[in-house]
Amino acid sequence: MIERLEDLDSPELERRVAAFRERMRPLEADLAALRGQRDLLLTELRRRSRMAARTSRADLKSSMREGKLPTVAELVQSSDAGSLDDYDYNLKTGGQVRLGFPGSRTQTLTFTDGVKIAQAPDLAEAARLYAAGWELGSPARPGVRVHFPGTRQERLVPADEVYARPGDRGSG
Repeated sequence: MIERLEDLDSPELERRVAAFRERMRPLEADLAALRGQRDLLLTELRRRSRMAARTSRADLKSSMREGKLPTVAELVQSSDAGSLDDYDYNLKTGGQVRLGFPGSRTQTLTFTDGVKIAQAPDLAEAARLYAAGWELGSPARPGVRVHFPGTRQERLVPADEVYARPGDRGSG
């Protein structure tokens, strides 16, 4: 039969609470020790992740310096077909960027003939505009418009400071 707590007097309730607290004390100590061990493991995982990111970025920057990766300007000059999304783009500092405007679903390159501008949604259109004498950028503002993934932060960067590398299509 379930006991009715309303029938117990206050000193009895306080005694029972104290008894439960006493029974819980070793469990709370064990739980604190387990949390500490878990946090040590999580710290090691973060350290390894940061080290892997640092190494990856250093390798990427080394590949850029050695000329193993084309700049966006070189990619446009040497390509006549393909999607801009087939590549991942990085600044010469190693930071990953996307081409075009923040919030846009697709990446684009802006070209100018000195007066007008045109958006190239793929490498075929970029090659056509480049062959027609158009340059990357907008009138009086040469370069490539880039933005940082997941942000609204954008900037205009010289075309020889943005590098392209074959993308990891499996990672989205």
